[in-house]
Amino acid sequence: MTNSRSSAGRKALPLLILACTTWAVAGTAHAQSRSLYDRGLMLDRVAAVVNDGVVLRSELDEQLLLIVERLQAQGVEMPPADALREQVLERLILQEIQMQRADRAGIRINDENLNQALGDVAQRNGIALAQLPAALAEQGIDYASYRENVRKEMTLQVLQQRDVIQRINVSPRELEQFLDKQKSRPSELNEYNLSHILIAVPSEATPAQFQEAEAKAKDVSERARGGEDFSQLAVRYSNSQTALEGGSLGWRRGPEIPTLLADLVVGLRPSEVSEPLRTPTGYHIVKLNEIRGADQQVVIQQNRARHILLKPTEIQDDATVAQRLRDVRERILAGEDFGALAKTLSEDPGSGAEGGDLGWAAPGTYVPEFEQTLANLQIDEISQPFRTQFGWHIVQLLGRREFDNTEELRRQRAFLQLRESKADEETELWLRRLRDEAFVDVKM
Repeated sequence: MTNSRSSAGRKALPLLILACTTWAVAGTAHAQSRSLYDRGLMLDRVAAVVNDGVVLRSELDEQLLLIVERLQAQGVEMPPADALREQVLERLILQEIQMQRADRAGIRINDENLNQALGDVAQRNGIALAQLPAALAEQGIDYASYRENVRKEMTLQVLQQRDVIQRINVSPRELEQFLDKQKSRPSELNEYNLSHILIAVPSEATPAQFQEAEAKAKDVSERARGGEDFSQLAVRYSNSQTALEGGSLGWRRGPEIPTLLADLVVGLRPSEVSEPLRTPTGYHIVKLNEIRGADQQVVIQQNRARHILLKPTEIQDDATVAQRLRDVRERILAGEDFGALAKTLSEDPGSGAEGGDLGWAAPGTYVPEFEQTLANLQIDEISQPFRTQFGWHIVQLLGRREFDNTEELRRQRAFLQLRESKADEETELWLRRLRDEAFVDVKM
């Protein structure tokens, strides 16, 4: 990739689209808003009071322009202006509530972490961080505004991690049940391109509110199945955080699909739209856009080793411990049993009782010094003493093998995906609670 400014100008620099929300940034809208300021128009009227903060009309107008431009670029038919303005205002209100919560929690993104994130953006576009302001300027984007929007994105990601993700528990039983259900759920060998509409209810909704939401969801679902544009319906009616992206959830592997939506996806063929599904947050409607193949068998090389660990003390320095291990190595080479000596001498509480046996492990399991020593050994060879952060070791390589790690990888992914699928629902509930607890006075 080239580092030229002209190349950067031809690309659309990616925004950091994080888990919590989406802050739109585009050059044309900034240019338009600046021109309105230049003409001396009063833009900073209050659009909504949010607790002890506000959402300004200038923010709303700017974000509205950005969303309109993006929807037009995507070929999405515009919903009624008042419906779109209401959606954008609601997003800004939720963002303001979250930023206030982050501020109270003392969450700050320092310049070092921000610069690292911006450096990643620059790297993905084949330019240096120092070239990023100029590359953004070629697209009409104000670098200072872009920088602060990225900082907000990162702040909200940390807030969600603290308030939602870290509080999600996955029990062993849930994991096993999840793995069993995968057999009758969207295949992890495939990826699914999905769109989604949420007709939300308040966190403590009455039966009447559920009935009203159900009727609305059925109407939207029928209209989508009747041929109306799903993305336009999402922009107009959805209460999900992806509403202004036309409801797009993007490509997801089968197990990454939120648990509450997976049953809907199984019964769909590409381009089909589901019936509404009731959950505590409201009614969900899913469209399956496309399916494509994904996963492959995963075979890795594993090593099996055993070791003896001795740690330096105030009485025994490094040289003394290293010499003790050289003596132990000589005793093993002379015929003494490695396992018996490990049980007697090793100070590794994990492997000592097992005769020093570390079991089969994939590359990357151990610290670099240990990995490097293992890589240089032949089968049954015993290393010379070497130092790591844990102390002094001698290690014997017992074997190498090619191992089909597909099942273990499937379990690891299942754990992360189960937590992620819970996170979607938990995040919606969390946002509904924050919204219900906040004081909001819309001034428009």
